[in-house]
Amino acid sequence: MSRQQITLAVAALVLVLVGIGVWLWLTAGRESTDDAQIDARVTQIAPRVGGTIARVAVNDNQRVDAGAVLIELDPRDYQVAVDKANAELADADANALAARSTVPIAATAATSGVTTARGGIAQAQAAVVAAEREVEAARARFASAQAHVREADTNAAKTARDVERLRGLLAKDEIAQQQFDAAVAAAETAKAAADSARSQVVEADAGIRVAESRLIHARAGEQQAHAELQTAQTAPEQVTATRARASAADARVQQARANLAQAELNLQYTVLKAPAAGIISKKGVNTGQVVQPGQPLLALVQIDDVWVTANFKETQLKDMRPGQRAKVDVDALGGREFNGKVDSIAGATGARFSLLPPENATGNFVKVVQRVPVKIVLDGAQDPEHLLRPGMSVVPTVFTK
Repeated sequence: MSRQQITLAVAALVLVLVGIGVWLWLTAGRESTDDAQIDARVTQIAPRVGGTIARVAVNDNQRVDAGAVLIELDPRDYQVAVDKANAELADADANALAARSTVPIAATAATSGVTTARGGIAQAQAAVVAAEREVEAARARFASAQAHVREADTNAAKTARDVERLRGLLAKDEIAQQQFDAAVAAAETAKAAADSARSQVVEADAGIRVAESRLIHARAGEQQAHAELQTAQTAPEQVTATRARASAADARVQQARANLAQAELNLQYTVLKAPAAGIISKKGVNTGQVVQPGQPLLALVQIDDVWVTANFKETQLKDMRPGQRAKVDVDALGGREFNGKVDSIAGATGARFSLLPPENATGNFVKVVQRVPVKIVLDGAQDPEHLLRPGMSVVPTVFTK
């Protein structure tokens, strides 16, 4: 080999070594992967109430603002429910007002009832005392009449004996006829007095029975007055029961208001609005279709807020930390670069979140390098036309040094 050839070979080797060195210098302190894509929030729009679709206000791939009407359900059934709830609330309010108004009436009636019952007892006791005195007076009159009868009987017997004695003397002409007639008149007067005294005894005995009857009636009235007082003294419990009924009526008012609020919410739920700005996708609903609560109708993609999910190998994460600078090459835009930074690193590998995560303890173990999702957020104002779409393939590079 000639000297010139040797020189050329040495020069080529030096160039290769220099190229390798430059490449190592350029790639040092950075990690990249082609297992990455654009991500965004995708919201499934589903109704909270069932019904018939009355209007579909959007089409596939249409951009909408937050709060825009997407779908309207037939509201008539829910309007009827609102009207019914309003009527039930009005009825509950009226019943509660009536129940509350009975509370002071019951309290006043309870107080006056106790006062009246106590006054009735005092009156009944006075009537008993008066009846007892009347009985005592009747008995005294009866005793006096009996004594008067005995006295009258004694006088009648004496005058009768006088008549019989004078009759014999008259027959012998020992006394004047006038004296005998006077004795006969005195005897008849005494007999009449005795008969009168006996009639007074009968009358006094009847007076005793009448007085005793009044006494029994007065005592019965006293017992009734005590019973009425006991009944009146239960009025506080009745007032408590009345207050409880009023509280129950107020509770029914609250329940009716809650039912009305729920009915009004259900009526509002018949209009489905966009929770955020975005693009409509996967529209699978048409006018006249009957839908159920929770049934997915369309998807809303929020393209105003996108990020990159990069699945780095676990061997690339040694020096990677949140906050590090990153650049993202987008394949769909001809490799256009976007600047960003590492936001966070997932708490587990992607395989761990799969439907059937690996169980290395079962079967033969083969070590496989795992990938960990890393979230990269883009700097603002780099995509004013919103060209980035979820699912686009990108190549992110993270500068770890």
